[in-house]
Amino acid sequence: MGLSNNDVFKKLRVAHKLRDTDIIKICELVDFKVSKSELGAIFRSEDHPKYMECGDQFLRNFLNGLIIHLRGPMPPKGAKPIEKKK
Repeated sequence: MGLSNNDVFKKLRVAHKLRDTDIIKICELVDFKVSKSELGAIFRSEDHPKYMECGDQFLRNFLNGLIIHLRGPMPPKGAKPIEKKK
């Protein structure tokens, strides 16, 4: 069995040293609302009564927000790429 969405999300959080407030801001970049309590439920252990499974849509929205957070927003289609000066 491979990694679950929760495992992937936990590993990304640790790798990028993200706090709950950072994750909330990242999700807001793609107009995806998430609360601290939802994040707490996702990061709990599977045997905890309040555990919540991280769905595909949740992880996809977080990843899209993380891309914007790391790279900046995408330029509009048809725009010429900015050339870096040497």
